[in-house]
Amino acid sequence: MDLTGKMLIGGQAVQGNRDAIKAINPATDQALEPAYHGGSREQVEQACALAWSAFDSYRETSLEQRAAFLDSIAEQIEALGDVLVDRAVAESGLPRPRIQGEVGRTCFQLRTFARTVRAGEWLDVRVDEALPQRQPLPRPDLRQRHIALGPVAVFGASNFPLAFSVAGGDTASALAAGCPVIVKAHSAHPGTSELVGRAIGKALVEHGLAPGVFSLLYGSGVEIGIGLVSDPRIKAVGFTGSRSGGIALTQAAQARPEPIPVYAEMSSINPVFLFEHALHNLGPALAEGFVASLNQGAGQFCTNPGLVIAVKGEDLDIFVATAREAVQRSPAQTMLTPGIFKAYESGLQALAGNAGARVLGAGLKGQGPNQCQTHLFLATARDFLEQAALQAEIFGSASLVVECDDAAQVQQVAEHLEGQLTATLHMDDADVPTARHLLPTLERKAGRILVNGWPTGVEVCDAMVHGGPFPATSDSRSTSVGTAAIARFLRPVCYQNFPDALLPAVIQETNPGGLSRLVNGQREG
Repeated sequence: MDLTGKMLIGGQAVQGNRDAIKAINPATDQALEPAYHGGSREQVEQACALAWSAFDSYRETSLEQRAAFLDSIAEQIEALGDVLVDRAVAESGLPRPRIQGEVGRTCFQLRTFARTVRAGEWLDVRVDEALPQRQPLPRPDLRQRHIALGPVAVFGASNFPLAFSVAGGDTASALAAGCPVIVKAHSAHPGTSELVGRAIGKALVEHGLAPGVFSLLYGSGVEIGIGLVSDPRIKAVGFTGSRSGGIALTQAAQARPEPIPVYAEMSSINPVFLFEHALHNLGPALAEGFVASLNQGAGQFCTNPGLVIAVKGEDLDIFVATAREAVQRSPAQTMLTPGIFKAYESGLQALAGNAGARVLGAGLKGQGPNQCQTHLFLATARDFLEQAALQAEIFGSASLVVECDDAAQVQQVAEHLEGQLTATLHMDDADVPTARHLLPTLERKAGRILVNGWPTGVEVCDAMVHGGPFPATSDSRSTSVGTAAIARFLRPVCYQNFPDALLPAVIQETNPGGLSRLVNGQREG
């Protein structure tokens, strides 16, 4: 399949008229063809107008039609085969098995949301039937369902060219909710984005849906991004990226005459707490597992373990020595983009130059371009508490061990942390009392708390929470992974004293879809 270098607006391939971007193969530093010209404000306007015109019809598609559309997108992506995998590998520098796994994850997410749509529980149907004889006042007939917010702008992520990009979790959950989607492709992988965008376009045609349900735009500056967020027809935003980028979009969204929600996943250092008995019994094994998690994907995961917290002593010394040895034999890995590599190097220099941190060990140096060298640092809890810079995220295979005087200081460090996506507890049965004391703090600090595991790897399932207090995300009430992500793009509507013929089918008296509903306070179906 030949790439065109064009945007997709309402089913049409459109040539941009702004500066061109080309993907860079980070493993070779070579530019990849074709060039992708950025869109203009006029093309943003066109995409938003088409999305708005498609909104009312798309949000009222039947549950089966919408679910089948999501299934079809997955099938079209799978049909791309090696064409998609080869391009994604070239644009990201990620190994082929990782990209193949990401194709599978992307399609699984789409099919999971198709299942969710069919089940209909996300509609949260509630019925309180009329009580005309009630005293002192009668009750009217009241029925509630959730409807889609409106067109959604989605920003593709750099570190997941498929699973958090054009057809990733934000797009899948928004389409599942009944929202048209306009994606701003990430400039690091425009060819991968075009291939997936065209797969979505084929699914749209196959199911006879309005072409404005999906558009794909390119642009390296703020014209596209801020233009989308500022457009009055856009009703929500999904974003995965830097803290500065997420804050800029959030501020633009709040400055509108009608503010809209921005669901931005931004920054997290994902603290790992090593408790006394676990550290004593399993210290070397924990160190090896930690470094393996740290190195996964060159550390380019939002759940990378960037902080280890424990009480100082012989057991922590053994952990640190083992971790240092594992770091020193860690091979360098190609990072996603030259820009990410430069930011990683800058972060390392800043931490190495901080008087409160010292380098414990560094991995093997790379022989090619854009290869990150694993680093491990150490700081005292006192310095960590006094210097905010020690909490800065370094996006890559770098982590900081914080050495505490006692359990009380561990608690202090936990309270001092910013909001996180994850917090990890490594513990033995004898550590339960200490962990119980720390848990309320971590519940306030993180969206996912795990025991005796590593935070890298985010399961796509009903119970997953991939979110957390600021700056992990801009809205701690949401998740960007798992079926609950659909709730970000919905709002409730109540219908009072409607004739049954005028009611939407999902809240009609006969419940034609056989959905689970709360009727007069009792669960039915």
